[in-house]
Amino acid sequence: MILEGAQAGLSWETILRKRSRYQKVFSGFDPRRVARYDARKRAALLEDPGIVRNRLKIDAAIANARAFLAVQREFGSFDAYLWAFVGGKPLVSKLRRSSEIPARTELSDRLSADLRRRGFRFVGSTICYAFLQATGVVNDHLVSCFRYRELTRKGR
Repeated sequence: MILEGAQAGLSWETILRKRSRYQKVFSGFDPRRVARYDARKRAALLEDPGIVRNRLKIDAAIANARAFLAVQREFGSFDAYLWAFVGGKPLVSKLRRSSEIPARTELSDRLSADLRRRGFRFVGSTICYAFLQATGVVNDHLVSCFRYRELTRKGR
């Protein structure tokens, strides 16, 4: 989620080039560690040229780690929370053209609203849809894509 939020308004290429640095400075994306970041760590992040030095995005990453832990406590895992939105089974599209892939859906709208209610930031519907795609909750590979066939054969 840290990378999804960092990408808002930027190209994925920019974020992917910075991914290893993000992983390092955000403690391997360990939410327990990120949730404990203090003003000194926040200031160091704002000075790090290897990441996007946007105060709102950095603050959101720290706040989101805290909210993530709260969701884990409530649902047993963030995974259980996320999959509850789709009854534990991925949504499989039957798209034929890239132009048919939406930027957001009713599902991403609901997820975004619920995450915001829980204190998450930088979790708009488009970001949530990308997150749903990345986690496999939504399989909207084109039917002609080898990954579509692999994932649907495995029941994902």
